[in-house]
Amino acid sequence: MRDVIVVTEPDMIKLLAEETRFKILSQLRDRPMTISELSERLKRDRSTIYRHVKALEDAGFLEKVAKERNEVLYARSARIFLVKPYGEDEEVVAFRIQYLQVEAERICSILKRAGFEIKNEEKTVNLIRDILREIEEKAREPIKKVENVEMSEIELFHFLNILVFLNSCEFCDKARQLKKMIGLDGY
Repeated sequence: MRDVIVVTEPDMIKLLAEETRFKILSQLRDRPMTISELSERLKRDRSTIYRHVKALEDAGFLEKVAKERNEVLYARSARIFLVKPYGEDEEVVAFRIQYLQVEAERICSILKRAGFEIKNEEKTVNLIRDILREIEEKAREPIKKVENVEMSEIELFHFLNILVFLNSCEFCDKARQLKKMIGLDGY
C-alpha cells in the first residue's frame, strides 16, 4: 500500500464521487474487508457492492490482499487519496463545490473542538471554503506535476505547506479576516 495517491483526472474523480464508492473507501480506511462485510456495513446487496469494488479495483484505488474463508479481502491501495478535481465537466465541478464545502465544515469543526471561539460559523465556513478554493486553484499545476510521484504522508504535508507558502502574500487579507473570526486577532 502506498502512503499517498494524487488524483486529478476527471474520470477518476467521477468514479470516486459516486456515494457508495466513497463510502467503501471510507470503510476500508482502518482495515481490509470482504464484500460481505462491506455489504453488511453499508446495508447494500452484495452484487451492488461487488460492482463498485470492481470499479475501484480496476481504477487502482483498491487491491486484493488476502482470502478469508472463501472471500477475497480488499484494501485501499493508498492510505491517503489527495483528490484535486480539475476540469470543467459538470460532474467534476459539482463534486469540487461539494468537496470544498465539506472540507470547510470539517476545518471549522476542528477549530471549534480545539477551543477556538468561532464568532459566526456560517461566515467562517464560507471564508474557509473560499480560501481552500483559491489555494486549490493556485496549486493546480504543481499538484498535477506530482500526480505520479510516490511520497509519504509527511512529504505530502510539507509539499502542500510549501505551495501555500509560495502564495502566502496573496492570502494576507483573508488570513486577517479568518484570524478575527476565530479569535486570533493578536496572533
